[in-house]
Amino acid sequence: MRRLLFVLPALVVAVIGLGLGFGLTRDAGEIPSALIDKKLPKFDLAALDGVDQPGLANTDLGGEVALVNVFASWCAPCRVEHPVLTRLAEARGIPLYGINYKDAPADAVAWLAELGNPYRRIGVDPEGRTGIELGLTGVPETYVVDADGRIRYRHAGPLTPRDVDDTLLPLIEEIRG
Repeated sequence: MRRLLFVLPALVVAVIGLGLGFGLTRDAGEIPSALIDKKLPKFDLAALDGVDQPGLANTDLGGEVALVNVFASWCAPCRVEHPVLTRLAEARGIPLYGINYKDAPADAVAWLAELGNPYRRIGVDPEGRTGIELGLTGVPETYVVDADGRIRYRHAGPLTPRDVDDTLLPLIEEIRG
């Protein structure tokens, strides 16, 4: 009995450590989205002050396959994926819409001025409420939205050229028919 009292705490710590280790090292992209094949949640986001574009609402999406990218100037992976998004929007003509997530407007404007603005519209989500409605796991995150305004795919983390070539472009072509 006495031996059990010494071993039991070590076993509990080991089990908790294994659980945390697995959970913290799991790829957020593997977490399934409950919104796949469902309509975008309703949102109506204000425009980003300092950028000459309108804000973004769920009603702005539809009629064509588009991408919605959630980004922030403070997000290092967003900076890494930005050239990929720019090429996708410019070279491929894929409609790209942005949601600026929990960011200082001046920082977002400076970031876009430095890196370029590939977005057709940008909505500001200062408290992250729209991110919550989308089931956001972190930034960056990109959603493929079909012509009916349904989310068809969610990519958590920065997009790479390989992600675009292997997953996004084939899916977009399939949806377009």
